[in-house]
Amino acid sequence: MPRSYASAVLNAPADDVWSYLRDFGNLADWMPGVETGVIEDGGPADRVGCVRRLIGPGPRPFRERLTSLDDADRSYAYEILECPLPLRSARARIRVAPVTGTGQAFVEWWGEFSADADDEEAMEKTLTQAIYTTGLDALRKRFG
Repeated sequence: MPRSYASAVLNAPADDVWSYLRDFGNLADWMPGVETGVIEDGGPADRVGCVRRLIGPGPRPFRERLTSLDDADRSYAYEILECPLPLRSARARIRVAPVTGTGQAFVEWWGEFSADADDEEAMEKTLTQAIYTTGLDALRKRFG
């Protein structure tokens, strides 16, 4: 299974970054290109099993289900149920860890997916660069 990965150091305590990121429904607040994001049933955004619906870029939605949330590990995982990209069986995880000695946060975002052989390389680059790295860059700016 192909794997995409990106990481960043944010100039904020890990607990502060995790407090913000653990809200599975707030992606539209910080991810460039995501215009709207809602939890489909209106329930809590930290309930395992909830589904977020994201619009943008483009008219076709992304639908993603929260599959785990671990406050002790400062991480959550999700699976992509529907998206405009040629992916199948896509799963991802975001994790926040403290950088010892500096008080900063180390954030990792990675995913694994299936795709047709002709699409694998392009999808690995799209996830790594256009989604994960772009999102982490936006978080770096948000947390100064």
